Amino acid sequence: MSTYALMMLGGFFVLLMLGIPVAVSLAVSGFVFGWLGFGETLFSLLPARFYGIVGGYQWMAIPLFVFMGVMLEKSRLADDLLDVMGHLAGGLKGGMAIGIVLFGVLMGATTGIVGATIITLGLLTLPTLIRRGYDKSVACGVICASGTLGQIIPPSLILILLSDIMQLSVGTLFAAAVGPGLLLALVYIAYLVVMGWLRPATMPAIPQAERDAVSRRELWTRFFKVLVPPVMLVVAVLGSIVGGVAAPTEAASMGAVGAVLVTLFSGRFNMKVLKDTALETSKITAVMMLILMTAQVFALAFRGLHGEDLIAAMFDQLPGGVNTAIWFLMAIIFVLGFFVEWIEISYIAVPLFLPILTSMGVDPVWLAMLITVNLQSSFLTPPFGWALFYLKGVAPPEVNIKDIYKGVVPFIGLQALTLILVFLFPQIALWLPKAIGW
Repeated sequence: MSTYALMMLGGFFVLLMLGIPVAVSLAVSGFVFGWLGFGETLFSLLPARFYGIVGGYQWMAIPLFVFMGVMLEKSRLADDLLDVMGHLAGGLKGGMAIGIVLFGVLMGATTGIVGATIITLGLLTLPTLIRRGYDKSVACGVICASGTLGQIIPPSLILILLSDIMQLSVGTLFAAAVGPGLLLALVYIAYLVVMGWLRPATMPAIPQAERDAVSRRELWTRFFKVLVPPVMLVVAVLGSIVGGVAAPTEAASMGAVGAVLVTLFSGRFNMKVLKDTALETSKITAVMMLILMTAQVFALAFRGLHGEDLIAAMFDQLPGGVNTAIWFLMAIIFVLGFFVEWIEISYIAVPLFLPILTSMGVDPVWLAMLITVNLQSSFLTPPFGWALFYLKGVAPPEVNIKDIYKGVVPFIGLQALTLILVFLFPQIALWLPKAIGW
C-alpha cells in the first residue's frame, strides 16, 4: 500500500511536468492508484466527498469575493488611484515604487486577484517607470511583488481555502492575516527607501516641474474621491466578518453588491462591464471548484494507501522537534512553489502534514499564517511563477524575461525575511484574533 502511495505522488508530479492540467493530474493519479490499492471501494466513497464540496455553504463566498474583485478591476477605478498615488509619493526617490506597494495593499484588500492587479500595474506603470529612468528589473520586481499582496491581505482566497482544509474560522484567519500582510508591505517599503538612498539612479524622483503642474489640493481631492469608496467597501466587508456581524458568505454578498454600487456611482457601470465580470467570475470559480473536487479523489486515495503513515514516519526521523518539522513543511511548500500553483500546494502539502503538526501542539492559526506568507513566493519563483507570466504578457518589448526574473529575487528574499519574523514573533499573527475574542 505504501509503495502505491509513493508511486501516486511520483505519477502526479510526472503528469504536471508533462503539462497536463492540475485537475486532470490529480484525478488521474488518484483514480489509477486508488483503484490499484483498494479497488471499487474508492468509487463508493467519492460521491459523499463530492457532495460535501458542491453542497458546502462556505464555498459560496468564493464566487462572490471574485465577483467583487473583478467588478472593481473592470470598472478601471484603479487607474485614477494609481496616478494620484504616484504623484503624491513622487518627490521621494523610489516614491513611485512605494506608491505601487501601497496601491498593491489597497488592490489586495479590494480585489485579491493577482492576475488583475499585476496586469493593471504592468499596463499603467511599467512603461511610465521605465520612461522616468527606473531600472527595468527594479520596476518589474516591485510590480510583481505588490501584485501578490492580495494573497495574504484579506479577503484572500488562500485564507478561505485554508479555513476549510484546516477547519478554522474564516474570520479568525482574516483577522490573523492583517498583521503579516501589513508587515510584508512595510518590509517592501523599507527596502525601497533604503535602495532609493543607496542607489538613487535606479529609482529617480518625479521631476519638480511635473509635480508643480498639479496642485496638492487637486491631488488630495482626487485621492479621496477614488480612495474612499473602495476603502469603505473593504471596511464594511472585513469589519462585518471580523466583528462577528456577518458570516463570510453574507459579507461576500454585501461586497459583491457594494462593488456594483461603487462602479455605478463612479459612472462606469454598464452592461458590458457586468457581462465581462460575470464571465470572468464564472471561469475563475469553475477552475477552483474543479480542482477542489479532484483534490478529494487524490486525498482519499492517498489516505487509503496509508500515505499519512509514511508522512508520520518521515517526521519521526527529523531531528530538532517541532521547529524542525515546521521548517521542513515550509521548505517543501517553497520548493513546490517553483512548479505548481498555490491551490495545489494547499491541497497536497497541508493535509499531509497538518495532523502531525497539530499533534505536536502547533497553533493552527499561526501555522496557517506561516503557510500563507510562504505561498506568496509561489507567484514569484521561476520558472512557473504566475506573476512573472502576467507581467511579461503586458510588458513593453524592451523588457525581457531576464529583467523580470532578476527583479523578483530581492522580493523573494524579503518574503523569506517576513516568514522568519512571523515565526520568531507569533503575536504578529495572533494578537488581533485574541484582541477581538476569536
